[in-house]
Amino acid sequence: VQLQASGGGVVQAGGSLRLSCVASGSIFSVFRAKHMAWYRQAPGKERELVARISSGGEMEYGDSVKGRFTISRDNGKKTVFLRMSSLKPEDTADYYCNEYSAVGTYEWNWGQGTLVTVSS
Repeated sequence: VQLQASGGGVVQAGGSLRLSCVASGSIFSVFRAKHMAWYRQAPGKERELVARISSGGEMEYGDSVKGRFTISRDNGKKTVFLRMSSLKPEDTADYYCNEYSAVGTYEWNWGQGTLVTVSS
């Protein structure tokens, strides 16, 4: 399975972006059963969990993005989305999607992220 994130770019503070991540090569039934998540990694910092969505559609968010970001999924397209609004310079990072893991182990390899740069 290849995880392909897209939709990043340069945006001014207060702006919005919508990220997409396709799980290419995934079987529909496998993708549908997975809890998926968006992560980000800023320069010099560790990767952090941004938002997650369960196989049943329940969503949870990191404290720093609550009320501003919305995660969703389209199982038919094997795609996870992240709608980001009211962006802040501290949201600048590479954004990745993968299955959600509480213990840091992943069945799928990390794909290339998509860079989000928020200017002040």
